[in-house]
Amino acid sequence: MRIAVLALQGAFAEHERMLQQLGAECFEIRQQADWLRPKDGLLLPGGESTVHQRLLDRLNLLAPIRHDILSGLPVFGTCAGLILLAKQESGLPRQHGLATMDVDVCRNAYGRQLGSFVARGSVEGIGTDVPMNFIRAPYVSKVLSPGVEVLAEVGGRIVAVRQGHQLATAFHPEVSGDVRVHEYFLAMCSLAEKASLFC
Repeated sequence: MRIAVLALQGAFAEHERMLQQLGAECFEIRQQADWLRPKDGLLLPGGESTVHQRLLDRLNLLAPIRHDILSGLPVFGTCAGLILLAKQESGLPRQHGLATMDVDVCRNAYGRQLGSFVARGSVEGIGTDVPMNFIRAPYVSKVLSPGVEVLAEVGGRIVAVRQGHQLATAFHPEVSGDVRVHEYFLAMCSLAEKASLFC
């Protein structure tokens, strides 16, 4: 598997280490030319979603990335990555970002940095006792279509979702040392490749 990792800002290096630990090859997306390289999937790390949006737009990456996701490229977004993928925020259509996933998100839902916490729970298709690190985290306040599968909830709030070839979590699995969420994503990429969903 060759996974493109958005490396404009945020915790992208930690994701790369997890993916490489599982045998995947990673390369970083920093400019438009990087996006032309062959890839089996895309990882959108946490960080500042507004900074990501601004840089993606300025570097002319927003449109080609959105096109490829809509064409079937598997994508995994964590925290800010979830916000980038969401079509709505607090009940309103998102004017910026990728807007490819039928979910409504609530930004900084657990408060600022001091509101960060760690939980453990079950994630559908992944397992039980999965560590979930929440850092200025959003959550999914509503799913907007029956095509969105809720994978995990914490305290009655949706924190992991999947819609076809798109996976998103409100938490940061890359800081836990538990590789199961990344392993699940790589399995998605492998299935997409075998089904020739994206070439």
